[in-house]
Amino acid sequence: MDEIKKILAPADLSSLAKAGVAYALKIGASSQDAEVIIYNVITVEETPFPHAVGEWVDSHLTLPKVKKTLAERQKQLATFVAENFAEFLARTRIRQDVEIGVPYKKILEKAARERADMIVMCSHGRTGLLHMLIGSVTEQVVRRALCPVLTVPARELKTPEQS
Repeated sequence: MDEIKKILAPADLSSLAKAGVAYALKIGASSQDAEVIIYNVITVEETPFPHAVGEWVDSHLTLPKVKKTLAERQKQLATFVAENFAEFLARTRIRQDVEIGVPYKKILEKAARERADMIVMCSHGRTGLLHMLIGSVTEQVVRRALCPVLTVPARELKTPEQS
């Protein structure tokens, strides 16, 4: 297996996403010099222009409303990381990034741009009609990624000490 130097850890800032990010950080902390990119994607529907298409929003990132949305989410991501993963901050190289678009597409693009060695993400475990209607971001990433994808179950992970 190749050495892991860069891990992409997508996070939607939910409590379930903590498991995936924590796992990525554990891998990053155990690999010498590995960087973990904690990455959040704002859907177009969450922007001030919910009926726009991703390409339009991408080409208008300098608009004050779009810049404000990105800045607010970057603060939320920083808070999410600081509140949930403080123990990793000193011993792991962490970078945080936020972009706007279709989550699975942006994750795949980011992994390719960054030349990520691995993507680690949580599977929210949607089933039935909800899964059929909206699919799974994780499933789309697993199907299309050019690097290995480690999926972490949505349930709370127990540490070895808790077992």
